[in-house]
Amino acid sequence: MPHERFHYGSITELEQTAARESAWLPLGGELSALANPLIVHNHTLPNRIAIQPMEGADGTPDGAPGELTYRRYERFAAGGAALIWFEAVAVACEGRANPRQLMLTEHNLDAYKRLVERIRETGVRANGYAPLIIMQATHSGRYSKPDGSPKPRIAYNNPLYESEPLPASAILTDDELRQTESLYGLTAALAERAGFDGVDIKACHRYLINELLSAYNRPGDYGGSLENRSRFLCNAMESARASVSADMILTTRINVYDGFPHPFGFGVKPHVNPESELTPDLSEPLKVIGKLADRFNLPIINITIGNPYKNPHVNRPYDAGGYVPDEHPLVGLSRMMRCVSAVQKAFPQLSVVGSAFSYPRQFAPALAAGMVSGNHCNMAGFGRMALAYPDFANDILHSGGLDAKKVCLTCGQCAGLLRQGKPAGCAIRDAEYREVVTR
Repeated sequence: MPHERFHYGSITELEQTAARESAWLPLGGELSALANPLIVHNHTLPNRIAIQPMEGADGTPDGAPGELTYRRYERFAAGGAALIWFEAVAVACEGRANPRQLMLTEHNLDAYKRLVERIRETGVRANGYAPLIIMQATHSGRYSKPDGSPKPRIAYNNPLYESEPLPASAILTDDELRQTESLYGLTAALAERAGFDGVDIKACHRYLINELLSAYNRPGDYGGSLENRSRFLCNAMESARASVSADMILTTRINVYDGFPHPFGFGVKPHVNPESELTPDLSEPLKVIGKLADRFNLPIINITIGNPYKNPHVNRPYDAGGYVPDEHPLVGLSRMMRCVSAVQKAFPQLSVVGSAFSYPRQFAPALAAGMVSGNHCNMAGFGRMALAYPDFANDILHSGGLDAKKVCLTCGQCAGLLRQGKPAGCAIRDAEYREVVTR
């Protein structure tokens, strides 16, 4: 069945539609599963709810957190989630996705220290505990816009993204990639000094590292074989590991499925006919995760799929967006859950954070609890829901569910505003934010 809007009045209706669409959604979990503690490295998390990284475009020109950045994270901290996966922080000016993207440097380090302290103080004051805070380090690659205009740095030309090939100068050379790897170590060291509990070497959503994972046709040390395509990710993690103490968590948020045909998509089966060209094939992603887990003793990993710029329905099914998908949203949601579950089953020692839990609205807790209680993931990660409903975690944990009048409507406005260069937030539910962006 083609795309249809969310219209479910009960979990039973949701389950019936999922069955009709052959969508796997384990909705039967007890919410108490989300209140169970979880040990990650040397931290005991009081619940299984995480807030996913969402770029805010509300930093200062020099990369420090701005007033709205503080506001967002104070609201997240008060909301009760045990883990705040802090948004993408650029490792270099050329890799900023917009002029207001956060970028941690020696010059603004104190501002980050204040923000991390504020997050912890707010969490303790509101809930009796401070959330675990993992910072995402990134290079935006083909989506780099450091001064507001596109200045892409790419791994290879891709006809799915470009009507005409970009000039050779846009393609990062092997030497430039080697130089960039070291920047992740510098950023990780600063993150530890700022007080973050961990650092994520971002490898998702078609930013630089994710694009390199699909560089099947690139020549040289960073293309072709899986060893070469994963070289940058491994070296960036090695740089980070060597730059921080053993107490600092090292991890990644990684795409295990891009949703683009081979040879332009990672985690996709090389197709022999049009019907199979977008079939997920996690054999290579699982090999990469296995290598990272063994080499760096990862305690936790965050799993996602798709590209929010090109095929956003894949990584965050929606009611409204820039196009009407040719699949039912529950089919996309099921694909995400299957990918997350496959990773957790393959690596039971890893605490896997799943994604895309906002779409089912007030029924999201049932899906999150079903995934956690069924050992399909160890934590449920929410993105858009946290912008619309910052207290969602406490309501799940202490009120038995979510208020249908407060949930995210998956309307896509938060992403649309961000693409316009405006600070991220929920213009539907957050009146104070709405006043700021409509001035």
